[in-house]
Amino acid sequence: MDTPWRPLRHFVLKVHSRCDLACDHCYVYEHADQSWRGRPAAMAPETARAAAGRIAQHAARHGLTSVGVVLHGGEPLLLGPRRLRAVLEELRGTISRVCELDLRMQTNAVRLDEPACDLLLEFGVRVGVSLDGGRAENDRHRRYRNGASSHDRVRAALRRLREPRYRPLYAGLLCTVDAANDPIAVYEALLAEEPPRIDLLLPHATWDTPPPAPLGTWLTTFHNRWAADDRPVPVRLFDSIRSLGLGGPSQTEAVGVDTGDVVVVETDGAWEEPDSMKTTRPGGGATGLTVFDASADDVTELPAMRRRRAGLSALSATCRACSLVRQCGGGLTAHRWSRAAGFDNPSVYCDDLKELIIAINEHPGPVAGDLGALPADAFDGLGYGYGDAAAVALLAEAELAVNRALVAEVAGETAFGSRLLAELESQAPGVFDEVLRHPFVRSWAVSCLDGGRDCDPDWAAAIAAAVAVRAGLAAEVPVRAHGGRIHLPTVGFFAAPAAEVIVTAGPGSFTLRWPGGRTTVTAGGAARGWHEARWVTVDGVRILLEDADPYRDRLEHAATGHLDAAAAGGWSAALAGAWSALSLDAPDQLGGLRQGLRAIVPLAPAPDGTLRSATSRHAFGALGIAHTAAPELAVLLVHEFQHTKLGAVLDLIDLVPDDAGGDRLRVGWRPDPRPVEAALQGAYAHLAVADVWRRRADRNGDDQGRGLFRTYRDWTAAAIDALRSGDRLTPAGARFVGRMADTVNSWPG
Repeated sequence: MDTPWRPLRHFVLKVHSRCDLACDHCYVYEHADQSWRGRPAAMAPETARAAAGRIAQHAARHGLTSVGVVLHGGEPLLLGPRRLRAVLEELRGTISRVCELDLRMQTNAVRLDEPACDLLLEFGVRVGVSLDGGRAENDRHRRYRNGASSHDRVRAALRRLREPRYRPLYAGLLCTVDAANDPIAVYEALLAEEPPRIDLLLPHATWDTPPPAPLGTWLTTFHNRWAADDRPVPVRLFDSIRSLGLGGPSQTEAVGVDTGDVVVVETDGAWEEPDSMKTTRPGGGATGLTVFDASADDVTELPAMRRRRAGLSALSATCRACSLVRQCGGGLTAHRWSRAAGFDNPSVYCDDLKELIIAINEHPGPVAGDLGALPADAFDGLGYGYGDAAAVALLAEAELAVNRALVAEVAGETAFGSRLLAELESQAPGVFDEVLRHPFVRSWAVSCLDGGRDCDPDWAAAIAAAVAVRAGLAAEVPVRAHGGRIHLPTVGFFAAPAAEVIVTAGPGSFTLRWPGGRTTVTAGGAARGWHEARWVTVDGVRILLEDADPYRDRLEHAATGHLDAAAAGGWSAALAGAWSALSLDAPDQLGGLRQGLRAIVPLAPAPDGTLRSATSRHAFGALGIAHTAAPELAVLLVHEFQHTKLGAVLDLIDLVPDDAGGDRLRVGWRPDPRPVEAALQGAYAHLAVADVWRRRADRNGDDQGRGLFRTYRDWTAAAIDALRSGDRLTPAGARFVGRMADTVNSWPG
C-alpha cells in the first residue's frame, strides 16, 4: 500500500498495567486481548529510560518541535509517588532537551489526592479523568472489585482539580457512552464538574462483538441539548465532526481519516498500536517490536501503521461511496473489525455516526462577535484555512455587492453612466453581474473615489459597453480611450486611433466607430486591431488571463504587457499542471478556488529569478503571478488566494480592532515588524502553504519538502501565538485565529 510517511507525535506510556477498579466495559481487561496478564505490573526504570530515549531520538531525527506523552494504564497512579516522580524526571529530562513536551495523564482519579496533584503540578502534567455521569450512571460500570461505588472519591478529586491552585492540571472528562444511561442526566452531571473539555467514548465493539444497543439517538440527544445551551464546553467528538465538515482538522482518532501518529509503549517496553485494537482479537495491536530493539521510525514502517496512514484508500468500498466519509472517516479503526473481512468493513457504529453527523451538520455553531453576512460554519471553515465552495461563494457575493455600490457611486457622477447601467442591468442582470465581478472594476472605482492619479469616471462607459456586447443588447455607448486603448473589461481591447470610440452592440457582433473609420468584431473576436480577452479553462473553471486591463497595475509588482499566443499557451499549460498538483497537495482548496478565482495577472519576472506573486485588497479574485513551473505555480495560487479570501472576510467582519493600527509584531518571514492585520494576512497565507508542503512531502517522501513544511508551520504557529496575545483581535478575530490554531496544532510537530 503506497502511503505517505508521517512522524509519530503522540505516545501513550503504560506505566502501570493493573487497576484499582473493575470496570466491566474496560477494553484492557474485559476484551479479546489479554496480554496484560503476562506483563509486569509497573514499568521498570530502564524501560522508562529506553522509551524516553526513543521518543527524543524520533523528535530530533525529524525536527519535531513538540511531542505529546500520555501516562496511562491500568491506573497510572498505582505507580506510587516515588516511581511516578522517577518516570516524570526521565521524560522531562530526556525529551525536553530536544523539543517541547506536552505531558498528560488519564486516570480514574480515586487516588488523585493532594500530594499526587502537587507532584503532577511540579512536572506540568495535565490530567484527564474518567467519569460516566452522576452516581447512577457512573456506578453502572465503574466500581471496585467488591462492587463498591467509586463515585464519591472521583468527585472529591474533581473538586480538588477545580481549586485555583490545581485548576491548571484539569484537562477534561472522559465519558464512556451507554445507551442505558439518560443522556441528559449524563450531560448535566458532566457539566456540573466544570470540565475544560468533554470526551465521549463509544464503547469498544466490533462486528463479531457488536454493541448491545444503538447509540445514535443517545448521541444526538446529548448533542442537541449541548447545542441548545450554546455549547458551554468543548466536546471533542462533536467539535471534530463539525470541523471536518468545514474542511478543518479532527481532534480525535474516533472520526476523520486516522493519521496514524499515535503509538503505545507497554509496561514491558513493547511498541503497540492504540489500545482500542485490543478489542479486536488476541494480540490485537501487537507489533512484535520493543523500545529496546526498535526505533519509533521502525514502528512507522510496519504494515499496520502504514494502513493507519492510508487515508480513504484503507476504507471499505461502502465507506468510500458514502457522502459523509470525510467527516466519519470510517470511524475508529478497531470498530471496523470482523474475523471474516478484517478491517474491510464500515464501523460497527456506522448508523449511529451517520445520525450524529447529520444532526451536527444541521446545527450552526454559536456566534462569537459580529460575523456579518457569514454564517458561523462558513466563517469557521475559512478560519481553519480552507473554506469550501459555499463559503467562498458567499464571499464572492459580498464582494459583488461592494462592487455594485462603488460603481453606482462613481457612475452617478458621470453624464449618463448611472442611467445606462441601470437599463442594462434590467435587460441582462446575469451578464451585468458577471462584468461587475471583474476584479479590477473595484480597483477603478476605488481609484476614482480616492482621487487616484489616473481617476477616469467615464470608464463607467467601458463597463456599460462590456455588458451590452456580452449580452448582445442593442446599445450605443461612447467610450473614451485610456492609455491609447479602448478596454472593455472581460471582453477585450482595441488600439484606439481616436480619443473616443463609439461601441455599437447587437446580437452576434459589435462595431467600433471613430471619426474616419470603423471596424466590426464578430462573435469569434476577429477584427483588425481588436484583441479578444484571453480565457483559460482549467478542469471546467474559466479563468481570465488578464494582460490588458488598465487598472491591473494595483499589484505590488509590475504586470507584463500583452501576451502573444505562445506565451498565453504556456500559461494555459502551466495552470493545467498546477491544478493537477493542487488536486493532490491542496484538495481542500479546490472548491474555494473554483468559486473565487476570476483572473490571473501575469507579472514581470523577478530579475534574480525568485518567485513573484501579489494580490490587491481591492481586486477580489485576481492573483498576480510571474510565470513559473506547475508545482511552484500551485503553491503560489494557494498562497495568494488565501490573501484574497481573507481580504473579503475583512471587508465583512472586523477581526482586528480599530485601535491596533500602531501595534507591530515580529514575524518569521519578514525582517521588519508588521502591523497586526499584515501579520494576520501573512499567517493565513503561510498556513495554507505549510499544508501544501506537508501533503507534498508525505506523498513524495521529500526531505526538502519536509523542511519547507516545518519552516512555514513554525512561522505560522509563532505568528498565531503573537496574534492571540494581548488585545490584538476582536472576539470574531480571536475565533478566526483560534480555528487557524486548531489546524496548525493538528499537524505533526
